Amino acid sequence: MPLLDLSENARSGLVFNNGAMWCKMVYNKPMATITEKTVRKSVTLPPPVAKRVTAMAKSQKVSSNRILVELVETGLRSKDEEKRRFMELAERLSTSKDPQEQQRLKEELARMTFGE
Repeated sequence: MPLLDLSENARSGLVFNNGAMWCKMVYNKPMATITEKTVRKSVTLPPPVAKRVTAMAKSQKVSSNRILVELVETGLRSKDEEKRRFMELAERLSTSKDPQEQQRLKEELARMTFGE
């Protein structure tokens, strides 16, 4: 069983001692549980994107895979929020009685749908 090292040398982070093997804990977020099954996907990244991912991974001292997972999760949350906002505006448009507000909401929905 790993022992927590509370010495002066461990100030920069958690250090675990497992016999002669030492490691510094750099990832303290929850890992996938046993009940979750991971899915392996292969993606091809343009070189500038791959460089940015690698740089982010090095600066945060995590793997490129971890960075990609976080970026995908952030993107999915963003898309969900965008969809929620769109539905909220559509609902406001359908219940609005004010012609000026209706026009403003139509324009905002058009911008969200077709861009500027």
